[in-house]
Amino acid sequence: MVENLLGPEPTRLPDRPEAQAAADGGTDPGKIVRAYPDFSEAWALLAERALHAGDPVAAYAYARTGYHRGLDQLRRSGWKGFGPVPWDHRPNQGFLRALAALARAAREIGEDEEWERCSTFLADSDPKAPAALGLV
Repeated sequence: MVENLLGPEPTRLPDRPEAQAAADGGTDPGKIVRAYPDFSEAWALLAERALHAGDPVAAYAYARTGYHRGLDQLRRSGWKGFGPVPWDHRPNQGFLRALAALARAAREIGEDEEWERCSTFLADSDPKAPAALGLV
């Protein structure tokens, strides 16, 4: 076996076809959360909706929940706390969206250290993610 000298392999979360289909089909994210409480994308959708409505405090809470649910899933998928989490892998997008929403909400409530930490984590996960999520 050849050792990977460039760092850890990318972490790819497993597909969640039913939950992903509900999100893609426009199902209310609150309904998705009740059916799939560990589905980060539904929490990210709630956070994005709260940000759009001008409620950064609710957005922060939703985004933090989605972020932590995603961290749990990343760890179960072999992630060791660092390394790539590719944006182009559809199941990873919910976690990355929650992370981006957490960064935005932190910035809006004046939590600058959290904004920096989350923005850096997002770019470290995948350099394409900040642009894809409008954080550049």
